[in-house]
Amino acid sequence: MKRIFAAIKTEPGEKFINTLSVLRSRLCSEHIKWVESCNFHVTLKFFGETDEGLIPGISETLGTIAGKNPKLNFNLSGLGIFGSSYQPKVIWAGIHPHEPLALLMKIIQKEMEPYGFESDRQNIVPHLTIGRIKFLNDKVLFRRVVEENRSIQSDFLKITDCILYESILLREGPKYNSLGRFQFGK
Repeated sequence: MKRIFAAIKTEPGEKFINTLSVLRSRLCSEHIKWVESCNFHVTLKFFGETDEGLIPGISETLGTIAGKNPKLNFNLSGLGIFGSSYQPKVIWAGIHPHEPLALLMKIIQKEMEPYGFESDRQNIVPHLTIGRIKFLNDKVLFRRVVEENRSIQSDFLKITDCILYESILLREGPKYNSLGRFQFGK
């Protein structure tokens, strides 16, 4: 069994990283596990623990989907949270425009059903996770800092491929190994 997911690697640029650095320093007293910029990615489909015998078929299907999908162009835009404002769980950056990515995610979900992966019942919200919230000491400060940084924006990103990753959970944080890279069409 391997813990796998399909994703788009993102490198948002210096402006975004600098704004994120300020955000992190303002929230340094909070218990937030920040995602390292080297691990930034937009998840297209999380498969979880998967029988290794399914991986060649999943890879072939991802390759077919990618080849039929045009290259993506978007930027990271705005901050959001998953969970309630009283119990936030994740802080994330949005995608603009999000429609092409949301459509790609729906196609992947549908095409993975024959492998035993049911489509998610939740709304598809393309996003880049930037932190997982364990505990907040000061929820008012957290809400204020998020609100002050809602306009965070990256450079324009040109995405040419998606990757099937294996996620290995380690004490110091996850390690991602590429199992395959799939080029988008024209």
